[in-house]
Amino acid sequence: MGQKVNPKVIRLGPVYDWSSRWFDDKKYSDTLLEDVKLRKLLNERLKNAGISEIVIERSINNIKITANVSRPGMVIGRAGSGLEELKEFLYAQLGYRKNGKNAQKLDIRVEPIKDPNLDAYLVARNVSEQLVRRLPAKRVLSQTVDKVMGSGAKGVRIVLSGRIGGAEIGRREKLQQGKVPLSTIREHISFASVPALTKKGYIGVKVWINKPESS
Repeated sequence: MGQKVNPKVIRLGPVYDWSSRWFDDKKYSDTLLEDVKLRKLLNERLKNAGISEIVIERSINNIKITANVSRPGMVIGRAGSGLEELKEFLYAQLGYRKNGKNAQKLDIRVEPIKDPNLDAYLVARNVSEQLVRRLPAKRVLSQTVDKVMGSGAKGVRIVLSGRIGGAEIGRREKLQQGKVPLSTIREHISFASVPALTKKGYIGVKVWINKPESS
């Protein structure tokens, strides 16, 4: 079970909470697609800020967005100017009204990530970017594992699959250190999958991190 189900999905409730929190029985599909579009826009806009997770909470005419980033200063800007620009961008892209009937209020909050080396998405993206730059895969894996374990993780597993190093035949490489129990629901397992688009094709990058309970 642990290898077939997303580790976050089976831990919803005891360990993790939903990343979208709202109820809509009439326009569920439209609201869901709007969440997908909203996340895509924010991921592209805040890529350099090291964005990892976006939490969306909705109520009547009010949308609260919490962005977890590793460099919050790049999002907030000087005296909050960055947040205002981000709001204007989302209003324009999503077609929200500021005033009048059916006006939507956007509340954007930025939460800093304490240790980026314990966030599976940021680690996977870092590995992916290094593979695109043609760095040796084995060296990338070993250095990344050392950084994650040095940050206090209980265990880490990184799996690469595809034409690693431009090889003619695709293969799978795996490096693990420590314990990563995927079937133990009480463990805080952070998981992410980020593909690396190299000149020879896609290389799949999957990262599991067994985070310490304090994080």
